[in-house]
Amino acid sequence: MQPRWEVADVLRRTDIASAVFTVHQQKTLGALQQCRTSALGGHVDVCTECGVIHVSYNSCRNRHCPKCQGHKREEWIQKREQELLPCTYYHVVFTLPCELNSLALHQPNAVYDALFSAAWQTIHQFGRQQGIQMGMIAVLHTWGQNLSLHPHLHCIVPGGGIDRLGKWQKQLRSNKYLFPVKALSKVFRAKYVQQLRVAGIEDKPLIESLFQKEWVVYARRPFGGPGQVIEYLGRYTHKVAISNHRIQNVTPAEVTFGYKDYRNGSRQKQMTLSNAEFTRRFAQHILPQRFVRIRHYGILSSTWKRGKLQHLQQQLKIVVKPPQAAKTLLHRCPCCKTGVLVTIEIFGKRGPPSQYLPVRQAVLPEKQPAPVS
Repeated sequence: MQPRWEVADVLRRTDIASAVFTVHQQKTLGALQQCRTSALGGHVDVCTECGVIHVSYNSCRNRHCPKCQGHKREEWIQKREQELLPCTYYHVVFTLPCELNSLALHQPNAVYDALFSAAWQTIHQFGRQQGIQMGMIAVLHTWGQNLSLHPHLHCIVPGGGIDRLGKWQKQLRSNKYLFPVKALSKVFRAKYVQQLRVAGIEDKPLIESLFQKEWVVYARRPFGGPGQVIEYLGRYTHKVAISNHRIQNVTPAEVTFGYKDYRNGSRQKQMTLSNAEFTRRFAQHILPQRFVRIRHYGILSSTWKRGKLQHLQQQLKIVVKPPQAAKTLLHRCPCCKTGVLVTIEIFGKRGPPSQYLPVRQAVLPEKQPAPVS
């Protein structure tokens, strides 16, 4: 079901040009405003089954757009299905304290790169203590439910690895957490501060404040199986700061959206913000250009995927299904649900040619009435 309101509706009611945004943020917000509108042009498709014509406007394909992630998500998930190993998978979340929020706004590359590096160094160190080389997939999220700045890293870690002899060692800690959470938190904090110093950040008051509080590393119980791992990846990999379905009302001055209050038993609540404040909060989560927000490490890294991972799967007698086309509805006719849409014409900003208006019309020849006997 299509949501009534979208993030783009809020952005179109906000004077982005007069707000204090970077050039990259302005371009991103502008792309979201124009997504699937005549400003980006479009195409005319015809259904191979029912013959109905559909006029569609092009999408912006921006990674921050709530409407442009479905196809990318499905493609990414199907690639990960080729890399599953016969072991328990664990979900670990590394969270940065709020003291780093100001630095994250001004130096996002340094703060977020340090987060990735510190998280992997922590997992890698604990794996070496077990005598194995581990792997990790990490996904960066920067938002909380109310669009506040809340940088954290969702990590999927296989509960096994390669020992010094190159043999597969399965199941580090059966039916338990991957590693002790308190120990992970202390090592992660030290690794992160070290990464800040490597990046040239020597703010002593900031560094001291980071050591004065307990850091949070959240470790969930293991997944039930590879199917649950894939289901999890589908929910988290290509998320954006807020989905269109959470927006409940938009007026010329303000927007109302729903959120979960995790501090109050995950109760569903509503929040109303001015359109300008909503846009400001949303813009906080626009990542720098070319910043990689999904990263792979260890035995799940790109280096391993060039042959080593496939060789390991053969040794473990894992049957890898051949890749299939992503299961999306991009080319399925919304009318008959069975036909495939074929593009017959492309148009620019001026809109579709007049012969294709109204939007939908049958092009198959009408059946002739049976002759009267």
